[in-house]
Amino acid sequence: MNLLGDPTSAAPALKPESIADPRILHAQALKSSRVDRSIFNNLITLYAKSNLLDSSLRVFKQIPSPNIVSWTSLISVHSSSPLSLTLFLSMLRRPILPNQRTLASLFKACVSLPRCLLFGLSLHALSFKLSLNAQPFSGSALVNFYSKYRLPIDARKVFDEMPERDEVCYAAVIVGLAQNSKPLESLSFFAAMKSSNVGSTMYSVSGALRAVADLAALEQCRMIHGHAVVTGFDKNVIVGSALVDGYGKSGLVSDARKVFDENIAVMNIVGWNALMAGYAQQGDSSSVIKLFQSMANVRFVPDEYSFLAALSGFYNAGLVGESEIWLKRMKLEYGIEPGLEHYTCLIGALGKAGRLEDAEKIATTMPFNPDAAVWRSLLSSCAHHGVADMALRMARRLLELDPNDDSAYTIAANVLSVAGRWSEVADMRKLMKDRRVKKEVGKSWIEVKGEVHMFMAGDRKHERTEEIYEKLAELMESIEKLGYKPVWDEMLHEVGKGEKKEALWYHSEKLALAYGIVSGAAPAGKPMRIIKNLRICKDCHEAFKYISRAIDKEIIVRDVNRYHKFLNGSCTCGDIW
Repeated sequence: MNLLGDPTSAAPALKPESIADPRILHAQALKSSRVDRSIFNNLITLYAKSNLLDSSLRVFKQIPSPNIVSWTSLISVHSSSPLSLTLFLSMLRRPILPNQRTLASLFKACVSLPRCLLFGLSLHALSFKLSLNAQPFSGSALVNFYSKYRLPIDARKVFDEMPERDEVCYAAVIVGLAQNSKPLESLSFFAAMKSSNVGSTMYSVSGALRAVADLAALEQCRMIHGHAVVTGFDKNVIVGSALVDGYGKSGLVSDARKVFDENIAVMNIVGWNALMAGYAQQGDSSSVIKLFQSMANVRFVPDEYSFLAALSGFYNAGLVGESEIWLKRMKLEYGIEPGLEHYTCLIGALGKAGRLEDAEKIATTMPFNPDAAVWRSLLSSCAHHGVADMALRMARRLLELDPNDDSAYTIAANVLSVAGRWSEVADMRKLMKDRRVKKEVGKSWIEVKGEVHMFMAGDRKHERTEEIYEKLAELMESIEKLGYKPVWDEMLHEVGKGEKKEALWYHSEKLALAYGIVSGAAPAGKPMRIIKNLRICKDCHEAFKYISRAIDKEIIVRDVNRYHKFLNGSCTCGDIW
């Protein structure tokens, strides 16, 4: 007997309107002279969709001989509960083996439940024994499982072992790699999906856009936007929000706003927060607040991410008073308890304004244990204001939490060197060496004609290396004539002046900029866009101000902290970052 009445079945048909209430359907089934097991299997799912999980379990117990479909239905509807794992173990005690849909539900359960990594690994082993690990349903769920547990290499390995990959499989690996800070790999799989003529889903498109946002790859964002328009996903709320985030983090907030306005009828709180975050990253706090206030007109209630965007905007704009006021508003007017990230924004704003003691007081009295980001923020503020003793204290606090944090050693050594305390600089560098801590390698990316190029300091691997270095030498000589003077603060005291100069010249962001010029990355009237994985150094910041004058072009750099827009010899950060 079919759920809606199979014309080939001898049992009477059930009215479609009865599906709205599974209890009606259940009653009709019980009155029938012949009830097929598939009716009970479907009832398990229908009761769950009506949020009647206890009833779905009672229906299962009424089945005389549950088959794998029965067990899978019950496990699936309880996939957010530990009961799903218990049910699976009960099933294994019977002569029934799972199919790929059973395993897919169980991998989903292992993701949603805490401390289930080992259980998931055991499931993977079982799926391998049953030759189900490479099937589309179980395989894509397994990719998602490894991705959620921050094991992207294992996720990719599972994907590579799948002989047939559908749109769900591709979506799982694209999203998983993007979530695990593997944006280039995520985009390569998106390209492979398209070249294989596999259809995209809203998840694969939004996952690719997340990867684009991490890289701030504007041209890639535009290309994926075009793909979304062609496939009809551009009006989807998930893709729309991802487009807003992608354009915002690529530095083109005007385009983010355009997408937002075109989709405002379907835009959810995620989209609103994404646009506010885009403005905040630019330090445009006034636009953040206008948007925040507009939310009330469409009856959206701000959440913790809305306030995080507002506080980030104040931090980047250097507005301490507003940061303090809005942190109080968050709790008093909206009943939202500020989180650690909200306090970190306030601490950063206080530190940037030179109120270092107030910032430290907040850090030690807030209702959270300060994490590494808090002490790192305070350390950077101390370094900016040249307060060596406090910087040393903050570095020690940071190293108590993470002895391998290279920034603690390097920032402390830099501020001590500026103060001329060379013996302490030597001690700090010795400590770093003894603990075998290596400084994170600085990397910069620039996008040229849709292709992302990566550079490291002193990099000579690029095919146009000679042109890059010639152009860079030309740029440095021209800005020296304009009055540029190298900033030696962050260089080792023992290094000779000639070596210092060469080391400063060949930083990754300068190489990326030189390549952007020789390759024509930005046509007339368009800005040059560069991404840096670390904080832009003082010398590169100073050099870029002069270079923006020398080449009469806007240069936009997104470093780990914020956006810097260099134009006509100045930067929007006001030389505080």
